[in-house]
Amino acid sequence: MSFFEIHDPAFAQFVMGNAPVKRIASGFDWVEGPVWFADHGCLLFSDIPNNRILRWTEEGVTTFRAPSNYSNGHTRDLQGRLISCEHGTRRVTRTEWDGSITVLADSYQGKRLNSPNDVIVARDGAIWFSDPHYGIMTDYEGFKAAQELPCSVYRIALDGSIAAMITDMACPNGLAFSPDESRLYVADTGRMFSDDPQTILLFDMVEGRPVNGRHFHRIDTGCADGIRTDVEGNLWSSAGDGVHCSAPDGRLLGKILVPETVSNICFGGRAKHRLFITATTGVYSVVLNRRGAQWP
Repeated sequence: MSFFEIHDPAFAQFVMGNAPVKRIASGFDWVEGPVWFADHGCLLFSDIPNNRILRWTEEGVTTFRAPSNYSNGHTRDLQGRLISCEHGTRRVTRTEWDGSITVLADSYQGKRLNSPNDVIVARDGAIWFSDPHYGIMTDYEGFKAAQELPCSVYRIALDGSIAAMITDMACPNGLAFSPDESRLYVADTGRMFSDDPQTILLFDMVEGRPVNGRHFHRIDTGCADGIRTDVEGNLWSSAGDGVHCSAPDGRLLGKILVPETVSNICFGGRAKHRLFITATTGVYSVVLNRRGAQWP
């Protein structure tokens, strides 16, 4: 069985034939939001419908938090604390070192957020998150409720102020900065229930704001959900048939084939060269000849 689909000769240098795609955990309903904790040697991820955050180590899977308020995406801030998007409470939170929870955002201009989905942290410590409506559309991944705000991308500054940075997308989802933070990539999954293919948009970062939004890459199978960059600026994105890797100019370089629909990804392991993949009911991993660019 081949785990890889080569579309450009460069991709053959990114993957290794003797490093297989391995399923490292299974038995979940819809897993999302992987984040690597190198200092603890563990991966945290969400099993959204079952309202829990799980912890994977080489010894197995344990429960990190239950209930989790139907948490979805996670990342770490510059101090290494867990930042989480919660569908159930429609908020973004930070888990402090003592285990207490600090609410970072739950509303904008007096209206409740929809269901924060994905989250990243910039070098200046600002927290960026997407806020589509998936968590309030049904009771499966949260609680069905009326939408009060458009689906947008927000930035939480160090002083706690919240600003809407992108307001004209259908349903912003996965977020990723280029290694030098001159670019912001946003997966738009707003058309996931129609026949339109799914698009990843590219924005230039000018004076701290995303501008000049334009098409970057179109996923040919399923939709792009979670996205990450490697140290060379290649974009790795989830898709219906696995993980797709695109060059900085948007060309598809290759695919990592996974037998389930991939929801999200993150780099981890001892050298940030192991790609962790959440996919429907299981978690997978593969060692690459590339290193992830994201914090931590």
